[in-house]
Amino acid sequence: MVLLDVDDVTFAYGDQPVIDGVSLAVESGAFLGLVGPNGSGKTTLLELIIGLRRPDSGTVRLFGDPTHESNHGERIGFVPQTVSDTNGAMPITVREAVRMGRYAHTLLGRFTDDDRAAIDAALQRVGITDIADRRIGRLSGGQRQRAFIARALASEADLLALDEPTVGVDAESREAFYDLLHALNEEGITIILIEHDIGIVTTHASEIACLNRELYFHGDPESFVETDALADAYGGGQSLIHHQH
Repeated sequence: MVLLDVDDVTFAYGDQPVIDGVSLAVESGAFLGLVGPNGSGKTTLLELIIGLRRPDSGTVRLFGDPTHESNHGERIGFVPQTVSDTNGAMPITVREAVRMGRYAHTLLGRFTDDDRAAIDAALQRVGITDIADRRIGRLSGGQRQRAFIARALASEADLLALDEPTVGVDAESREAFYDLLHALNEEGITIILIEHDIGIVTTHASEIACLNRELYFHGDPESFVETDALADAYGGGQSLIHHQH
């Protein structure tokens, strides 16, 4: 089943083109790593994919519907890079943040036993039950990202879209975080990830899209490392570092 279909999409900020004729399709259950140099349009493409922006031309379909016309918000768990900054000051606890993921399932905001069970299960799944009553602003970067993953799980999201989620997170927490993403993907959740560490992407993702305004490559990691797409997109001088587990 094709979950995402991007067809000849173009987008510009004013007269500055950012996305130019990009087409790609992603099947349900995939783990897509989106890579490219700074300013290459990765975040813009991700925002187009989940419906935060509308393409100037071309179409983006998610779950079979044009993203700007669909009502599938509860099926998308979005973790932006700025979650580490903007959400750190939120005066709420971890449990309260995760509860937000259930609002689309409640009737008039009334939580049932099923809702509470889903919240507890999400906290347990990402390993933060012990800090459920701690305020978001008192968490480490890795803990905070797990809290927002738990919010997506509580909403029963089918797609996780993450924009460089481990910026500022220590190396040990990063490895644990990506192990969690890998496990969630194994359970059937589709993941689209922007990550600057290309070695991590080639280790965890099932497919890679390499972007610099245009799409230079879309395929499996093994094929990616054998092509010149990385050097072409980055302008040369790039090499891959593989992470051992």
